Amino acid sequence: MAHLHHHRRHLSQHDESAAIFSPSVARIAASTARDWSYVDSWLASKFPPDRAVPSFERNPDTLKALLALAAANESADEERQLLARTDEAALKELEHHGRQREAPGSEDHGHGLRPALLRSDLLTAIEHALPREGRNAVNSLANLAVQAGTAFPEPEDLGRNIANLQGSVFETEQMIARVEALRRHLQREADQAAELLQELQSYRYRPSSDLAKQNLDLQRKTKRLSAQLPELQNRAAAYGASVDPAHPTIEDVAREEHEFLALLARKKELHVQMAAFAGLPSDPDMARGELDVLRRQLHSFTSRRDAVFTAHHGLSISLGV
Repeated sequence: MAHLHHHRRHLSQHDESAAIFSPSVARIAASTARDWSYVDSWLASKFPPDRAVPSFERNPDTLKALLALAAANESADEERQLLARTDEAALKELEHHGRQREAPGSEDHGHGLRPALLRSDLLTAIEHALPREGRNAVNSLANLAVQAGTAFPEPEDLGRNIANLQGSVFETEQMIARVEALRRHLQREADQAAELLQELQSYRYRPSSDLAKQNLDLQRKTKRLSAQLPELQNRAAAYGASVDPAHPTIEDVAREEHEFLALLARKKELHVQMAAFAGLPSDPDMARGELDVLRRQLHSFTSRRDAVFTAHHGLSISLGV
């Protein structure tokens, strides 16, 4: 706290030194000081004499809020004073009217009219004594009550009726929007249907002028062919019976072609197998002798291969590979 107080005092001294050399800063400081003086006096007037104003932080935001509060309070005080003066004037007016009626010769012969006249005079006096804002408010309330059909209007009832009317208006607007959307959709569908009907009624979908004649000709041809069908069937059966079995049919040719291709494939396989014996003589004994010689050569080659492999394997082991 001491450090904060020292910092504030340092800032105040800095502001004072800056105000000496800057007229604008001096004016702002003077205006701020006047505002704080006004706020302090206003706060002091709102507290009892024996109670001090509580301490609070003094910064621009606090000053702004307190100035706004003071202005609102003064405005409210002025309105209350105006209403008080209005009530006082209305009361004096009523007392003046009362004294005039109580004067000799001013008594009414009908005692039942006095309360009604008093009430009328009271309402008239109040209406004349009201400020412009009050008269506007009363007229608006009266018009609203007339529109709502309420004989004895209450602000709560009128507010409730207004809320209900607003809800009804919103629901009606939503219904209107939905009906409008449905109308647009139906209009679009109707336009599309009209375009389709117009297209169907165009010349492209109209039948040709000789369509009836073509239909009649087709019916005649159908009847004539239907009458000739049994005769054609009999002729086909007779032709099938008269065909010579020695002549091959298409099915026979296809089957024989398939068998021939199978024989060719088998012939190629046999040629491959016989190619391995192409160098042998035709005599079986001589061929057997050559086969033995070839077997001995194969055995010799196999032994040499095994010996080379064994020697290479032993060398690898001795070298530690």
